[in-house]
Amino acid sequence: MQSDFDIAVIGGGINGAGIARDAALRGYRVILLEMDDFGSGTTSYSSRLIHGGLRYLEYGELPLVFESLHERRRLRQVAPHLVQRLRLIIPVYKGGRRGRFIIRLGMIAYDLLSIGKKIPRHRMLDRSELSGAEPGLREAGLLGGAQYFDAQVTFAERLVVENIISAKEAGAIVKNYCRVIGINVNEGAVRGLRYLDSLSGQEHEISASVIVNAAGPWVDMVLAAVNREMPTFMGGTKGSHIIVGTFSGAPTAALYVEAQADGRPFFIIPWNDQYLIGTTDIRCEGDPGNVAPDNEEIDYLLSETNRVFPSANLTRSSIHFAYAGVRPLPKREHGPESAITRKHIIYAHRNEARGLISIIGGKLTTFRSLAEQTVNKAARYISSGKGPCRTRSELLPGAVALETTAERLAAVSSLPSPCVSRLISIYGSRATRILDIALADKAVAYLDAAQTVLAAEVVHAIRNECAKTLIDIVYRRMMVGLMPDQGAAMSPELARIAAQYLRWDAVEASRQLVALETYNAKFRPEGIGK
Repeated sequence: MQSDFDIAVIGGGINGAGIARDAALRGYRVILLEMDDFGSGTTSYSSRLIHGGLRYLEYGELPLVFESLHERRRLRQVAPHLVQRLRLIIPVYKGGRRGRFIIRLGMIAYDLLSIGKKIPRHRMLDRSELSGAEPGLREAGLLGGAQYFDAQVTFAERLVVENIISAKEAGAIVKNYCRVIGINVNEGAVRGLRYLDSLSGQEHEISASVIVNAAGPWVDMVLAAVNREMPTFMGGTKGSHIIVGTFSGAPTAALYVEAQADGRPFFIIPWNDQYLIGTTDIRCEGDPGNVAPDNEEIDYLLSETNRVFPSANLTRSSIHFAYAGVRPLPKREHGPESAITRKHIIYAHRNEARGLISIIGGKLTTFRSLAEQTVNKAARYISSGKGPCRTRSELLPGAVALETTAERLAAVSSLPSPCVSRLISIYGSRATRILDIALADKAVAYLDAAQTVLAAEVVHAIRNECAKTLIDIVYRRMMVGLMPDQGAAMSPELARIAAQYLRWDAVEASRQLVALETYNAKFRPEGIGK
């Protein structure tokens, strides 16, 4: 008897979304289930870099760096509106663990491993060149440094959304707020699963030939839902970031700096008209959904930034918001956290449950290649063969006809250029759908005084991007939750518009606003922004 689906994917972060897209584009019958909203977990809490992993060279992970660098090139081709080139500088100070010679060797290796790239090679800088380029840097002990290029995805959440949209357009069924509560294994093979729709309260059961557990740091929790004893894998580490506004001496490039306290490199990155500073690396136990930056991490990031930029004078009140996430790394009892491998593991449960595949680890940069490898492995369990992988070159939805989109938006005289730039940076060519909605109302309505945020975006998020809650709209569709005020000034109007299209009554609209404020507060540890 034929199963309902060829492949059921559990987890709607970047890996799950990428797997669902790859499989659907090949012609498989796919369902994706996410217990919260798409991209609401680890993906949202990353450093938002598409990079080769320069630090991984220290641990000899050359294949991972090679893979990452080539996936960086592919992502810049298939999602140019989301993935942009980023200039980075590594300052070298007297007494640091990594001297100029070591840094140069790393730079040469980085260039060699990224043969075929279309961005400039590295360049070593002497002290005067570096001070001239970044005059705010601490000069005491500065020996020089290196300049190189990687890439940045300002809104990693949108990368997830576009993979979800692409999967859906290719025929996949995608469901957020659906938690898997049981996985049925019979005679050594997976048969199907049960899930709970948390918004409707209804339970559903489906059959599937293959189940892919791409739940990130929740992989072990999903395995606990199998109707037999299963192994455990996860040993994640927490990474925290702080977001601040511009400061005295702030860099024009991203800085990759060695911390004085522990020698661990961290980033100071221009991001979303703010600065993203991070990350930490601390072993983490407990519910990955409840982690937050602690006082020690915040003080560490502030102190190290103030050391590198002496005139910055950053304090807790300088922080707009802060966030922490759990890296879905394999369990390792001993050794430094930074030495835990960042390469992904695609584990087929051949002995316990044929057809069940668990994803351990994985980087934002390599999600596409991970998806390709996973679907290749899943295909072995499915009797009917399908087409080849298409994601190596097929554009994400927002990248299709991108140039003509910019021209069309620019031609609308009522749209200020900052609004056009913002729409394209978030939605790419799909911004035309928003424009159509806005123009259908005969007038373009704005939600902010700067006239960069359109009311039509709320409607688009609900109609076309699977948004179910106000938090979804604010944080993972319109991206206003990542503004300095977390979108607080426009939240009441956002809720009013959303209520019309999601059929909320006054009580539900009020509940959604309260839920949003509670969600906002988790990004504001005590003393932040006060």
